[in-house]
Amino acid sequence: MYKIKFRFQQTGLSPVTLKNIEPGYSLLEIALNNRIDLHHDCGGICSCSTCHLYIEKGEEFVAEMNKREKDLIEREANRRLDSRLACQCLLKEGGGDIEVIIPDQTQRLFENSAI
Repeated sequence: MYKIKFRFQQTGLSPVTLKNIEPGYSLLEIALNNRIDLHHDCGGICSCSTCHLYIEKGEEFVAEMNKREKDLIEREANRRLDSRLACQCLLKEGGGDIEVIIPDQTQRLFENSAI
């Protein structure tokens, strides 16, 4: 079982810690099932980068990055070495502690609306 801590860059949002999370789900599914707002324009099929997040701890507990995800991450304006797409971070069998940061999603709204 996993313990997952979601932190937010957006001002005013408090961290959320989830316990006893079973393997086999993506970080996107886990967030949405626990009422954590995480944009996902493509519906979680790895064809956009709106579910971008940073894995600060526990990257070894999620599936490795594939070429498609890597290509999308490389286009992400705010990417870091620990950037991942939540839809592709499937929890492996076992358990451990994972800590992620969800970038300020309000900034993405402004980026996408610029003409």
